[in-house]
Amino acid sequence: MLEDKKQERISLETLGEFGLIRHLTEHFTIRHKSTLKGIGDDAAVLDFTDKTVLTTDLLVEGVHFDLSYMPLKHLGYKAIAVNLSDVYAMNAKATQVTVSIAVSNRFPLEALEELYAGIALACKKFGVDLVGGDTTSSQKGMLISITALGEAKEADIVYRSGAKPNDLLVVSGDLGGAYMGLQVLEREKEVFKVNPNNQPDLEPYSYIVERQLKPEARKDIPELLKALVVRPTAMIDISDGLSSEILHLCQESKVGCNLFEEKIPLDPTVIAACEEFSMDSTLVALSGGEDYELLFTIDQQDFDKIKGNPHLTVVGHMTDASEGTHLVTRANTKIPLTAQGWNSFESE
Repeated sequence: MLEDKKQERISLETLGEFGLIRHLTEHFTIRHKSTLKGIGDDAAVLDFTDKTVLTTDLLVEGVHFDLSYMPLKHLGYKAIAVNLSDVYAMNAKATQVTVSIAVSNRFPLEALEELYAGIALACKKFGVDLVGGDTTSSQKGMLISITALGEAKEADIVYRSGAKPNDLLVVSGDLGGAYMGLQVLEREKEVFKVNPNNQPDLEPYSYIVERQLKPEARKDIPELLKALVVRPTAMIDISDGLSSEILHLCQESKVGCNLFEEKIPLDPTVIAACEEFSMDSTLVALSGGEDYELLFTIDQQDFDKIKGNPHLTVVGHMTDASEGTHLVTRANTKIPLTAQGWNSFESE
């Protein structure tokens, strides 16, 4: 039946808003007892036993994503993943999402099916329920608004404001990959403009390109910390670059910090790409953004519990606020840590 619809090229106008929502969401399943009613009524009905965590993001074509190299299925997946990252940064369990989209008439039904295939894949991967949303028309391009909900016991919720002097600063995974993946994609886009017959060989860059196109929210980190009996004192996800996020923690917790350059985790492919593009790998890690790793602080007494864990790296420690925020270079020189992360309001 779906093939027949594709052959008929059903327009979004023919389906109408409710028909489109029904068509795009008919195969989504409910996973959580807290979802009493999902899509299909005027509003979703949820029943949480613990505290509710809620976050929302707006993604705009031409600002947050470029469809010349971002496949729509990847975009759907990424839109969910980056939103859930904020829930995990609160040390909470993600449970539900709503998805609202606005599209111009250049998008056929098949394009939205691809987008929702990615959304469905992410919902399955991270175990969340799609419980609502909206669709409307756009005068220009595509807009996606995602709201994510989660739950946690009040005692387990971690804010940005709990770090103390002498706490250790810890990061999951490795940094800089998403930004370098973007550099590769932008370069190949320019090559394609000159020669549309050119087919880029992205195989050598597969890791960093995937970090950009299909980031993974670190659902596993709160689960790992719970298993290790480690409760972070403060936590944030790395969306705008390591330096910006550290400064957020310092500001909210009213502390300073020393970040050690030699401790920043970098994948070898990131280092190689930085050399190829004549970029400084430390600066890329500090300011690149979109890594969606988790940055958190722990009490020094918990160090032995995480020591040697392949998913976690201690990159520094917090200090008294009067000592300021510094990067300690490989040459053992202290330089002020500044926020140079991505800002959507900066002019081109």
